[in-house]
Parts: sequence; C-alpha cells; structure tokens
Amino acid sequence: MISRTWISVVSAVALTTALSGCGTPSRQQVGVGTGAVLGGVAGSMATGGSTMGTVGGAAVGGLIGNEVSK
Repeated sequence: MISRTWISVVSAVALTTALSGCGTPSRQQVGVGTGAVLGGVAGSMATGGSTMGTVGGAAVGGLIGNEVSK
C-alpha cells in the first residue's frame, strides 16, 4: 500500500513539473517552485501526511522561495 507521504511528494513534484514545463522559467519562478516542493514535503512529513500540512507547507515554502530568489 502506498503511504500518504509518498503520494504527497509525487503529487508536489508532478505539479511543479507541469507548471514549469512551458518555456524557460525565471530565477524567481524556480525559487518559488523549489520552495513549494520542499515546503510541501516538509509539511507532509511533519504532519504525518496530512493534506492541510502538505498544502500549508507548500504555501509557506513558496513564499520563502520567492523571497530568497529576489
């Protein structure tokens, strides 16, 4: 049986790949995407695979990635 954490990680990577597939992303877009993926993984792991933890972590990670890449 596939764990919820694994599904969350794969979903986050697939979403980031799909969103960045059009054209060459800017440095800021790469920072936001990377931050969102890492934040989603961290949020999922911290909350035991909770959907809210994954989405919240991705949102916070995206904000941090945006600020770091400016």
